[in-house]
Amino acid sequence: MSNVSADLIWEVVRSQNAFLVKRKNSGGVQFSRDPLNLTNLHSRKYAGFVNDKAVGVVAGENGAIQVISKKVSAANKPASGVTISTIGASKANRKTYKSIAKQLAKSGYRADLRQAAVARASALRASQRPVKPTPEPKLRGNAAKKAAEKSE
Repeated sequence: MSNVSADLIWEVVRSQNAFLVKRKNSGGVQFSRDPLNLTNLHSRKYAGFVNDKAVGVVAGENGAIQVISKKVSAANKPASGVTISTIGASKANRKTYKSIAKQLAKSGYRADLRQAAVARASALRASQRPVKPTPEPKLRGNAAKKAAEKSE
């Protein structure tokens, strides 16, 4: 445990920190670049640098997914205070999501972040899929009949 409460840290750094993204064209919504923030929303619930227990899901190399979790016992040791586990790209999507949920449940991490972590992993997997080309629209009805007559 750190010597200062997480609530006090949040109140001090809430309006200005290195992860905060403020843009005039975003409609007043503030975002966060914190790797331990699952939703990238600037809020106390998801702020990974403030909370003692935090989880992050990021894309790894070659389609892999990395689950980053903070160690509560190493709060004063930033270099060794993070655990990274990698889930390979060859693992099926459902198995990936299940292993992330199990990892969070087994380690005693926050249950309220479990669904957000699985949703983040799902979005990462969807973004890593190759984009299929859009097929040309098929002619239907009278247009198809006219096209068939012209080709004959």
